Amino acid sequence: MYSTLEQKYQRLQKDLRNGVIALGGIFCTGTLWYWQVEKWSLLDAAYMTVITLATVGYGELQPLGQRGRMFTIWLILMGVIVIGFIVNRFTEALIEGYFQEGARIRQQRRLVDSLIGHYILCGFGRIGRQIALEFQAENIPFVVIDSAVPSVEAALALGYTAVQGDATLDEILLNVGIDRAICIVAALPSDAENLYTVLSAKTLNPKVRAIARATTEEAVKKLQRGGADAVVSPYITGGKRMAAAALRPQVMDFLDGVLTGTDSSFYMEEYLIDPKTCVYVGQTLRNAKLRSQSGALVLAVRRAGGTLIVGPTGDTAIEGGDMLICLGTAEQLRTLNQILSPLSFRLPRPPK
Repeated sequence: MYSTLEQKYQRLQKDLRNGVIALGGIFCTGTLWYWQVEKWSLLDAAYMTVITLATVGYGELQPLGQRGRMFTIWLILMGVIVIGFIVNRFTEALIEGYFQEGARIRQQRRLVDSLIGHYILCGFGRIGRQIALEFQAENIPFVVIDSAVPSVEAALALGYTAVQGDATLDEILLNVGIDRAICIVAALPSDAENLYTVLSAKTLNPKVRAIARATTEEAVKKLQRGGADAVVSPYITGGKRMAAAALRPQVMDFLDGVLTGTDSSFYMEEYLIDPKTCVYVGQTLRNAKLRSQSGALVLAVRRAGGTLIVGPTGDTAIEGGDMLICLGTAEQLRTLNQILSPLSFRLPRPPK
């Protein structure tokens, strides 16, 4: 499954290859004719074929009969047509930058193939662009998928890794490493496309976290039944945030500051407690002294079973599989990450 850009490049390569093969076939035909039919030496036959195809205007090496001259006329015409075709395609490639495009496509493929533990963003519309900005601000490795050439070109112009294709197709998802990804965000304009994307992603990689966009409450329910781990409706969420901004402006300013990854001094981060590497499993928050060691504040604890403890006390125990939701500066959260998971510093991901 090649994108439109790749199809153009592949078609150009095929045309040039076929042109060179045709020219080689005409050269071999001319050489064999002068060698076998006209009974010239092999060197003279090859030389006569070359100067005929090149139309340099030299005379006949040896006298030719009517049959030989008719064949030479045919050889000249075929040579002019094939060489003209090759020159035309080569010139078009230079003018339109197909050779540079081919190099860029190969570089993009190598980059995508090297991604591990990355995020996949499906759709580069207005919402997709904002998501990409947040990912970039957090230094998250991600790849963009969009079926529209202008959107892909816009993503590439911004320095993102982008692939043109239909995100609902298994082949496209496999090409961008869905089996190695940790999260996929379906931000396509159609609820049906987002549902198909989530279903395909979960089938190919059941462990991937799927975030989907929905436009209606009915779509929210269907996407949740389809396997989406989180569903966001821009209209519903936007309405709630606007109402909250009107009623509780200071709270919203604070939350916006800690949730976004740009121009912020405080961040919120989540940490998964691995019982194999975390030495604080079984201890209380008071005994673990996470606040005094790192300076970060534990806002909530989500148990492995799904129970959420908001504002945990010092007597709250740390258990294996817990998810700690913490607040602090970037340096405080990095320090907390080293304390909780010293053997796997990359996961959970430290903030910017």
